[in-house]
Amino acid sequence: MSWQMPTFALHGNLVHFAAHKNHIGFYPGPSGIDAFKHELSEYKGAKGSVQFPLDKLLPYDLISRVVKFRVTENTKLAANRLKKKN
Repeated sequence: MSWQMPTFALHGNLVHFAAHKNHIGFYPGPSGIDAFKHELSEYKGAKGSVQFPLDKLLPYDLISRVVKFRVTENTKLAANRLKKKN
């Protein structure tokens, strides 16, 4: 849990999510939103979040690709931090 939301973490936070009255909030951070901005443009959102309305099917494939992007990003960042230490 982070920020009182369920969170997936790998070398730091990957994504958060939360249920709201009219949508599911998905929080992959600004880089996750930026990398998929065209595909996410049909949904409401902000710099690091997107709102998936409850009256539509969740875009599972898109969510999966965003999470995989964040895994790759966090793994690279962790490797770079390790290199700097050595």
